[in-house]
Amino acid sequence: MQMTWRWYGEGNDQIKLSDIKQIPGVEGIVWALHDKMPGEVWQPEEIAEVKKQLDEYGFNMDVVESVNVHDDIKIGLPTRDQYIENYKQTLRNLAPFGVKVVTYNFMPIFDWTRTDLFHPVGDGSTALFYEKAKIQQDYKEMAKYILENLHGLTFPGWEPERMAKLDELFEAYKPVTKEKLWENLKYFLEAIMPTCHETGIKMAIHMDDPPWDIFGIPRLLVDKEAILHFLKMVDDPYNCLCLCSGSLGANPKNNVADIIRSCCDRIAFAHIRNVKHFPNGDFSEASHRDCDGDTGILEIMRAYHDCGFDGYIRPDHGRQLWTEGPGTCRPGYGLYDRALGIMYMLGCWDMLEREAGKI
Repeated sequence: MQMTWRWYGEGNDQIKLSDIKQIPGVEGIVWALHDKMPGEVWQPEEIAEVKKQLDEYGFNMDVVESVNVHDDIKIGLPTRDQYIENYKQTLRNLAPFGVKVVTYNFMPIFDWTRTDLFHPVGDGSTALFYEKAKIQQDYKEMAKYILENLHGLTFPGWEPERMAKLDELFEAYKPVTKEKLWENLKYFLEAIMPTCHETGIKMAIHMDDPPWDIFGIPRLLVDKEAILHFLKMVDDPYNCLCLCSGSLGANPKNNVADIIRSCCDRIAFAHIRNVKHFPNGDFSEASHRDCDGDTGILEIMRAYHDCGFDGYIRPDHGRQLWTEGPGTCRPGYGLYDRALGIMYMLGCWDMLEREAGKI
């Protein structure tokens, strides 16, 4: 596996590349142009500026997260073809810089969804939290809370420009059933697969987070059955997964290690995140240590090792520790707990390698 770190860019991330360089094992930076709106073409000179920053510290830029998909593509509007052409051009512009994987999602309106960004865990740290009862209420209230607590920081899928038009978006998505959303995803993928072959870039879809419908809008990548359907629907080696253990693990019925074993050859990028469940359906994100959550991190790492996984992997979300909190830390993306998560993952991997007689 190849360890990476998600970084939100110069002037947009409190964590410096010089800090990340000191974390053992990190080879690449998972990056994006966070000032680009969905549907815009990423220009070569913008990409080159990021490469210059990463080259200074010896990091590769193999993985992009995310090139977001325009709503017109998800809804299936006639204008989608132009946005698909823009997406293809972005892929062509990324390829000369060594990009191998582009992560995206096909979640309508909202990206990941939480009700508390700094929920007390009980040991003095805080974490992202999902309160099931609140998701049955006002979607504008939830969006307003999240935007106000990002303190001006960007998050893909939570662009203020889009969130200002929530009523319009919900109206536009009304005709989009789950079946129609599957059709629109297939249309998008079949359109861009030739460009993926041309550029050598794999498309890695992120799981829906959380893995169930919210506010009456459908979600697709929610369980093993859906994932296998997705891979069969466009059966192409460039149509891959960004398999997120936390997104899938939010549903206690999902056996993430089993899912990995079922489709490891199509996982281009792996997110390792731990989740703790509560009986009423709430969940909290937890440290990467296996016993601190219910996701099964040890068996997940064993599944990747048994499958000979050589793709990209990163710690996904962490608690906010010590001095980190609102205004000083992007929720879920602080320095300390993700660094601890990397060391835990590498410790698991080294032990598996030793058991296999490789070290």
